[in-house]
Amino acid sequence: MSPDLEYLLKYMEKRFDSVDARFSGLEQGFGELQTAVDAYAKRADAFFQEMVMLSHKVDRHERWLHQIAEKLDVKLEY
Repeated sequence: MSPDLEYLLKYMEKRFDSVDARFSGLEQGFGELQTAVDAYAKRADAFFQEMVMLSHKVDRHERWLHQIAEKLDVKLEY
């Protein structure tokens, strides 16, 4: 093998090693980002479920208030 070709192959191997090292660092960062997004999605889902339950509770209370007002012959105004 010619010395020029040997030098080129060593140079390319060194460059590919540095690229591989950068990609492994990106993979780790991407994994951490996925974990953070998953945690946020879980908290957001729990929040939205609580909001749905709270909305149903408010609707139920509003219905009861209207029923009570009707029984007492009181007109509710908005």
